[in-house]
Amino acid sequence: MTSLHEKLHDIYDEVAQRNPGETEFHQAVYEVLTSLGPVVAKHPEYADNAVIHRLCEPERQIIFRVPWVDDSGAVQINRGFRVEFNSALGPYKGGLRFHPSVYLGIVKFLGFEQIFKNSLTGLPIGGGKGGSDFDPKGRSPQEVMRFCQSFMTELYRHIGEYTDVPAGDIGVGTREIGYLFGQYKRITNRWEAGVFTGKGLTWGGSQVRTEATGYGTVFFVDEILRAAGDSFDGKRVVVSGSGNVAVYAIEKVQALGGIVVACSDSGGYIVDDKGIDLDLVKEIKEVRRGRIDEYADARGNGARFVAKQSVWEVPCDIALPCATQNELTGSDAGALIESGCRIVAEGANMPCTPDAVKYFSEAGVTFAPGKAANAGGVATSALEMQQNASRDSWTFEETEARLAEIMGRIHHTCLSTADEYGQPGNYAAGANIAGFIRVADAMLALGLV
Repeated sequence: MTSLHEKLHDIYDEVAQRNPGETEFHQAVYEVLTSLGPVVAKHPEYADNAVIHRLCEPERQIIFRVPWVDDSGAVQINRGFRVEFNSALGPYKGGLRFHPSVYLGIVKFLGFEQIFKNSLTGLPIGGGKGGSDFDPKGRSPQEVMRFCQSFMTELYRHIGEYTDVPAGDIGVGTREIGYLFGQYKRITNRWEAGVFTGKGLTWGGSQVRTEATGYGTVFFVDEILRAAGDSFDGKRVVVSGSGNVAVYAIEKVQALGGIVVACSDSGGYIVDDKGIDLDLVKEIKEVRRGRIDEYADARGNGARFVAKQSVWEVPCDIALPCATQNELTGSDAGALIESGCRIVAEGANMPCTPDAVKYFSEAGVTFAPGKAANAGGVATSALEMQQNASRDSWTFEETEARLAEIMGRIHHTCLSTADEYGQPGNYAAGANIAGFIRVADAMLALGLV
């Protein structure tokens, strides 16, 4: 691990001691603190006023029981979470994740990352995250609805368009948002569209929200390429995952002239050297809700499926990890470097382990962290909130143009901030420092709260 500035050692140690066992949260905090040494040296008031201490401690942590009845009539019990981390810039904003791996440490890591990601957008949104250890896979629509209604029966009292605005994440798509929003509306007797983002287009949603995280990641990489006088034309691209973020990252890469040759799910990966047939992937994953191994048989044409192996074995120019946290390890990074990969941009939240990030840095591979590269999702959520507040609806083209503009601005902010603090070209440092300074300045302005 990179060493910490002396003023930050005690802060990290305290975080680790106060939050035992929450390894993902520790990792997220450490990653940010490693970038803040030059900031603390230049602006000691951030350390002296306990801003960093406060930033690492959530303003509110909510844990609750979620009882529901399955289709057989049996009572099931899950656990629900909402961590309202920081509201210095605006209402808490961040998704809900429904997955068996969810526990408090995961939610806190995601919420902590969300603070800086939301700050980088330049929009008035704070950071938060939530979810449950409920697994929607294999459950009937009726079971999913009953779970969502029970989940919202507790959560509704903690959220609101000026308080906390959830959205989707892994396991929570438009269907789940619909059930959650419907229950909120029923309990509160209010059509408060701004309380959720990721809504359907016919009931308050925004164009491009579905595509935003994947599109935004690719827009960010396009900015990196432009800055180097290059483009996506003819570049081999590997994308991990085959969910929402991966699908729309593939779509935008193809639109910009890149060739996506591989994607994956938890069972393995597919390779199609002629270029992934995205319509077939969408049919398998979004319509059939099947597994990616079905692609090879349906596609033919030399496509193949490799079971239980890492998609990062496939040679590429650009790698886009879009699945889940810590999916790309140090050994994966070594394979990518050896194959000639030059750019890695995180479409998921913290998908690269610290070892992987270190190897990329040492090898001169351009690394774009998730808090910058995948900020397009939450940026478009904020645009959805804006449309809801003004009772307006924008076209797809108008919204996509706003998204591209925001991602370009984030790219510029990361580069210019890295230059200012003596780390030229270091997108991770630029993102961490720029995101931190905006939140820290707001916290100082608001007093000890």
